[in-house]
Amino acid sequence: MNDYIGRYAPSPTGPLHFGSLVTAVASYLEAKTQSGKWLLRMEDLDKPREMPGAADDILRTLEAYGFEWDGEVVYQSERSDLYQAYLEKLKDQQRVYPCNCSRREIADIAHAGLEGPVYPGYCRDGLSSERQQIAWRLRVDNDHLVFTDKLYGDIHHHLQTDFGDCVLKRADGLFAYQLAVVVDDAEQGVNHIVRGADLLNSTSRQIYLQQQLGLITPHYCHIPLVKNVQGEKLSKQTAAPAIAINDASEQLINALCFLGFDVSALSPDMNVSAIWQWAIKHWQLIVTKKKIMK
Repeated sequence: MNDYIGRYAPSPTGPLHFGSLVTAVASYLEAKTQSGKWLLRMEDLDKPREMPGAADDILRTLEAYGFEWDGEVVYQSERSDLYQAYLEKLKDQQRVYPCNCSRREIADIAHAGLEGPVYPGYCRDGLSSERQQIAWRLRVDNDHLVFTDKLYGDIHHHLQTDFGDCVLKRADGLFAYQLAVVVDDAEQGVNHIVRGADLLNSTSRQIYLQQQLGLITPHYCHIPLVKNVQGEKLSKQTAAPAIAINDASEQLINALCFLGFDVSALSPDMNVSAIWQWAIKHWQLIVTKKKIMK
């Protein structure tokens, strides 16, 4: 690995909430304390789920909270040709295959995996019906894949039984997250990824895809999720409130507290620059690790 290159990649399906902020703070501080770059990427592939104006709102909020990113913001919606080029490489290697099974058909024949129904590979040897809409799936082996997360330690998955052949390009023509994120990280030179623990299971599929494409695997660190009183992850789906621009100092302190730090020396009356100076001076991932291991 060369110099540290990290990134933050929100999806503009709504404004930033406190859970988003916690992940951004951890990602930013880990990069800054390593004298590294911190890139910003807008994961706006899924246009039907995108909230109008959310991308600009996210940028304004990050600026108000004192985040400073390196280089231009990358928008996934502008990179379809790049994703298609990588998909063609996988076609040439016969690592992907077309599939025209419907969701209902898959639900009827699939067994339960870690993140929903596991596709049993019916179209591996040819399309199963005359349906014209075609998705492209990654052909996975039943490898026992292990990777080491900086906070959670060794993570073990059996790809075929835990996840199955994942979709890389959907039947509606949209590229799937798993392909786009692998391509973008490689193209941007990202070698350290700090993100939410809701993506911990996705990492094995992404590493497998990196291996098929001959790409370098970054170091991974997944941050504990912020949950509401019902124990649900904060998200748009659980009606998580947006963080306010005029609450930046207080919310930054709350994020540091959630990450396990003693913030008694900080006050909401401080400006965000002073809070960031303190945070960069005191940041250690081991503090957060101790918090999640309690």
